[in-house]
Amino acid sequence: MKFADKLFLLTTVVLTLFFTVFGIWMLHSNFSRLLNREIEQGNLESRMFRYLFEMGYQSMEEYGEEYAVNKTLDSIKDSVEINGNHIFVIQGMETGAPSYVYGGSYIADTGTEEEITALVNSLTGNNNYGYSIQKAGEGYYMLMAGVTDRTTSPVFLGICKDLTSIYSDRHGMLMQYRAVLMILLLVGGMGIYLVSRYITRPIRKLDKLAAKIAEGDYELRSSDRSEDEIGHLARNFNRMADRLMQELAVKELEAKQKEDFTAAFAHELKTPLTSIIGYADMLNSMKLTEEENREAYFYIYSQGKRLESLSHKLLELVSMDKNPIDFKPVPTKKLEENIRTTVRPIWNQRGIKGKIDLEKATLYGDAELLLSMFYNLLDNAAKAMDKGEISFILMKGKNVGDAYEIKVVDNGRGIPEEEIGRITEAFYMVDKSRSRKEGGAGIGMALCSKIAALHGISLMIESRLGEGTVMKVLFPNEERHFNEEKIQ
Repeated sequence: MKFADKLFLLTTVVLTLFFTVFGIWMLHSNFSRLLNREIEQGNLESRMFRYLFEMGYQSMEEYGEEYAVNKTLDSIKDSVEINGNHIFVIQGMETGAPSYVYGGSYIADTGTEEEITALVNSLTGNNNYGYSIQKAGEGYYMLMAGVTDRTTSPVFLGICKDLTSIYSDRHGMLMQYRAVLMILLLVGGMGIYLVSRYITRPIRKLDKLAAKIAEGDYELRSSDRSEDEIGHLARNFNRMADRLMQELAVKELEAKQKEDFTAAFAHELKTPLTSIIGYADMLNSMKLTEEENREAYFYIYSQGKRLESLSHKLLELVSMDKNPIDFKPVPTKKLEENIRTTVRPIWNQRGIKGKIDLEKATLYGDAELLLSMFYNLLDNAAKAMDKGEISFILMKGKNVGDAYEIKVVDNGRGIPEEEIGRITEAFYMVDKSRSRKEGGAGIGMALCSKIAALHGISLMIESRLGEGTVMKVLFPNEERHFNEEKIQ
């Protein structure tokens, strides 16, 4: 069942119950009020009847009981039998049946003889008055009776009050209320149905939107901007869709990176393996000169060393984050010494002018990993130029939160802007032919990125094609990096 139909049925049932209970309570309350008023009026009229009878009887008692009773009734009956009242007088209960002095024929017509007999029989001792409401035939009657103590024998004075009009009015009001309730439920039900459809329209639109997105139209979004719960649901739905799109983009990028990694890795293996297999086959199948043998051995050895270097770097890249970093103080002057000793011969060979200037300071981290990161950054800078200048500088951080900033600056070929974000991917190379010629495999920057992440430092790359590149390593000014006691 649809939500709109559930809302319609539930609201209709609740309203039906509410109006039914309220209507019944209202009708019952109104009827009870009218009935109580008639009872109070009847009790008052019964007492008045008894009072008039006793006063009249007392004035004519000397002429005998039968005469006094009849005369008194003749004088007062017209004043009592008003507003639908009919009096009856019983004198004696012969064989258990009442002996009517007056009003017996009316009682017989109403069919309330048994009820009056039961009422009169209940009047004994101190209980000298009583009343009851009875249904007889199509009518309702209030029967009131009392015993007077002025006569020699018991005389029962009663009033039969016709209440049929009150009950008829109640029945009429009940029928009218049922008709009004049916009309109200019909009109209200139609209104509720339309309102429920209107309220749930945004949900239906959202459902259709979700179905279209599930079919592959990922750019669709809800346009609901209302401030109610459905509007909030729509905005959360849009945020969810945006997040899914982001996750999908990340997964697609990861899949592409894995595909590129596999292709690049296979290519990196193919070239040296082809050389090794080719020269090995030459040594095995051909008779070569001494010089040709040495050349073949050299190629096999150099390509084998290249594969060994590649395997070491891959192992280092994969296993690096499995071992916790042992943060220790690393003096910058010691770093400078190591770096200067390592890179100077390479720079001299390539005709590169270099500047190494590290302020005296202490960094915290794994010295070997930090050195590996700086070597790779400087090696990439050297491979990016034929001749030029490289600067390796450490200074106080310029940005809030940076303790130290180390920059590797070169004036080489630079990196295209669209490729800056990918150079930290394994095996990714901007100029593949030149990188392989230089002996690179495209893993150096991936190692640098991993080392930086493990140390909690930032690696930023700025480059312009044809002008050069700036690699920035930002050490944050945080207690966990520069408080030796807490780190250890």
